[in-house]
Amino acid sequence: MRSVYEAAGGTEGLVRLAGAWHRRVMADEVVAHAFSHGFHPDHAERLAAYWGEALGGPTAYSAKVGDESSVVRTHSGNGRHEEMDRRAIACFDEAMTDVGIVTGDLGEPGEPLRATLHDYFAWATTTTMARYHESAADVPDGLPFPHWSWDGLTQGP
Repeated sequence: MRSVYEAAGGTEGLVRLAGAWHRRVMADEVVAHAFSHGFHPDHAERLAAYWGEALGGPTAYSAKVGDESSVVRTHSGNGRHEEMDRRAIACFDEAMTDVGIVTGDLGEPGEPLRATLHDYFAWATTTTMARYHESAADVPDGLPFPHWSWDGLTQGP
């Protein structure tokens, strides 16, 4: 069975998805606040590399950009933000539709792609990226990079 990364279109598919998600969150008055301090010009490509590594693709993110602890630190110390998280997840679901990952899309028998991607993104948003809401200094070094399969979390924090 192919990986979630492969079913999502590999790097190209995830770059499209990350770009669609970024456009959606920038248009959302609540979620866009997370980017009010600015963002890297290659944000969509970096995000796609991170998702790709988590979904069974190459280790491009950890090899070139950073480790899991650095990602979690970037998303930490901003207090609790449940509404923002819910809206970011809704933007992700809409972005999947934007790029053609629709309900019932299976890729191959046994590959419920949309549901798997939704579950991964919702998990990452509400757990690892929200765990250290008080301070980025609370994030320990050496957090394991999460790995997500068709069956959910297989390795990670």
